[in-house]
Amino acid sequence: MAKPWLRKLLILPPILLGAGALAFMIMNKKPPAQKPPAEQVRHVRVITAQKTELIPFIRGFGAVSPATSWNALAQVSGQVVYVHPDFRQGAILPKGTLIIRISPRDYELALKQAKANIRAAEAKLTELEVSAQNTRAALAIERESLELKAKDFTRKQALAERGTISAANLDNERRDLLGQRKRVLELENALKLIPVQADALRQSRAVSLAQLETAKLNLERTRIKLPFTARISKVNVAITQFAGVGQSLGQADSIKTAEINVQIPQSHIQRFTRAISRNDNEYGISGGSLARWTKRHGLYAIIRLGSGGKKLEWKGKLSRISDLVDPKTRTIGAIVTVENSYGKAVPGMKPPLVKGMFVEVELRANALKDKILLPRSSVHEGKVFIRTSKGRLEIRQVKTGLIQGSLVVVDAGVKAGDAIVVSDLSPAIPGMRLDAVADKALMARIAGEAKRGGAGE
Repeated sequence: MAKPWLRKLLILPPILLGAGALAFMIMNKKPPAQKPPAEQVRHVRVITAQKTELIPFIRGFGAVSPATSWNALAQVSGQVVYVHPDFRQGAILPKGTLIIRISPRDYELALKQAKANIRAAEAKLTELEVSAQNTRAALAIERESLELKAKDFTRKQALAERGTISAANLDNERRDLLGQRKRVLELENALKLIPVQADALRQSRAVSLAQLETAKLNLERTRIKLPFTARISKVNVAITQFAGVGQSLGQADSIKTAEINVQIPQSHIQRFTRAISRNDNEYGISGGSLARWTKRHGLYAIIRLGSGGKKLEWKGKLSRISDLVDPKTRTIGAIVTVENSYGKAVPGMKPPLVKGMFVEVELRANALKDKILLPRSSVHEGKVFIRTSKGRLEIRQVKTGLIQGSLVVVDAGVKAGDAIVVSDLSPAIPGMRLDAVADKALMARIAGEAKRGGAGE
């Protein structure tokens, strides 16, 4: 039987043999094979830049208001004796409808008084004319009598010089002659005053005629009629009420023309006008320049109202531009008008444009030729990502113009046929390798929106 220490020594050789084998394997082990680093490829969506025909438009929002409003002001005072039974808020009444009558009694009396004054003046003129004829006839007689007395006085003066008659008798003859001259002078003066008196009477008659016209006008003003077919917006009158001059008795809005003050960002208007007016040679602003400009570029408006899950549309025109820029929003008001929206209304289907409606307005112009449109999201701070023919990324500076909803017009920097990257690249490294797939759906949407204006959005 072996001793214990001998058994321990017998275990040592296998351990040493295993350690030696392990050391041999480690010393003769080959390093792992190393592969060269592979270039990273990014997968992106691209569209092909194409020249297309574009219907330019800009959008804004505004509230509907009537183009013409009328305030029924009392031009004469008096008691209200009649109010039309349908003169109520919201009612539509035709042009010429008598809506209010003020008591005409005072003005009928004034009319009669003026007529009486005219007749009195005309009677006095007739009387003065007869008096003038009588005065002229009397003057002729008195002049003839004066001539006879003058001859008689000359004869008696000669007799007095010869002593045939006394001086007292001659003085009596002189007194008669002077008296006759006085009567002739008085008649001449009376005849000279007749034209002055006649002129005064004619002026008096003219004043009475003016009073007559005023009385007629005031009498007509007691009858307040609608100047146009209108929708009543306010009523401030009742029968037996006293109406004072200048008092507002009611208000009405014309239903012929509706206006929308469309607020559009100033920058959008500038891009829009610059895009469609590039070939214009007319400068300056005058009364007719806006009308000529809108006609030249075929400008018109589409007014939209979302109602009952569908959009209702009206066609209008640009009438004028507001005289100020909103200091808070930096928007400009474009005044758009729509004609006869009440006449085109369909009960239950299409309402008229009623005051206070908040609507969307789109201004459109004639189509622009050969324009390149890109999604706004594909333009990054004035640069676009382009996949070159070698499959590499090129970052190119571009010049943009008109913004159309989600699209933007590129005026310079992109040519037809360029592959525009529409995927989000972060980070975007020039020259990086790109694996592209064409986004045909996006290209079709861009082409459709270009032809339909903003209708497709």
